[in-house]
Amino acid sequence: MTEFRSGFAALIGRPNVGKSTLMNHLIGQKIAITSSKPQTTRQAIRTVYTCDEGQVVFLDTPGVIRKTKNRLGEYMLSVSVGALRESDVILWLVEPSDYVGEGDREIAEALKGVGKPVILVIGKMDTVEKTAARGLMESWRKVGDFAAIVPVSGLRGTNLEELMQAIIRNLPKGPMLYDADTLTDQPMRDIAAEIIREKALRYLNEEVPHGIAVTIERYKVRDDGLTQIEASIICEKDSHKGIIIGKGGTMLRRIGQSARRDLEEMTGGKVYLKLFVKVRPNWRDNQNLLKLYGYQDKKET
Repeated sequence: MTEFRSGFAALIGRPNVGKSTLMNHLIGQKIAITSSKPQTTRQAIRTVYTCDEGQVVFLDTPGVIRKTKNRLGEYMLSVSVGALRESDVILWLVEPSDYVGEGDREIAEALKGVGKPVILVIGKMDTVEKTAARGLMESWRKVGDFAAIVPVSGLRGTNLEELMQAIIRNLPKGPMLYDADTLTDQPMRDIAAEIIREKALRYLNEEVPHGIAVTIERYKVRDDGLTQIEASIICEKDSHKGIIIGKGGTMLRRIGQSARRDLEEMTGGKVYLKLFVKVRPNWRDNQNLLKLYGYQDKKET
């Protein structure tokens, strides 16, 4: 009988390459938020996949950013670096192109010294011809020494099982790290904040999303099963507050209704969601506010 394997797998790649979407497909349920805007992921989101052969704890990291503009950016960079240190295997997700740009070359250079198996994942293969797969794999094979190269499509579910087996093969032998039915170690309160932020990212103008955070002021599950949530969307400017609220409150209602639907699906019950909007100028460079909103090194807690 094959010995059970378990460990941590860090998902890395350039911003907006589809790491969160891939992780959600691999575990079979949406946990990490997704959007078309870069830097959607700010924390190292942990999700868990368990099968007969092993248990994989995925670490979905912020996109690898070379230059940080504020303390939030510095925090996100530290999250990515910390996930690499914590991981047993690294999944490097790239676009389905045989052109290796400067950003990916820098990642390849950084990975040379990690001393851990690296699996190259070529994503979004549903967007290219099937015959292109072999050529893409050959092009990327020259970039680094990979434990495996796996072309996948999360949309079509192509090669996801092959990828999972490659991950488990490269994990150390050991017992389960979490109960078999665990999907994430994130508290529901934190997931709720991220879902609200996802909807804001989806509906708001380009200039607003990077300057918002979401805090949960109240989270209570009543005896009758109703979940009561009060949350604040934090922004940096009064003009942004007006955009988030929208004419007659239309935008805020749109964000709230969309978030409530996802929360009800996730909790399996009715959700009462009330949203507020608060202005906190330059919060992304304010260490105290960053800690208050949950962006802090876990060593500091």
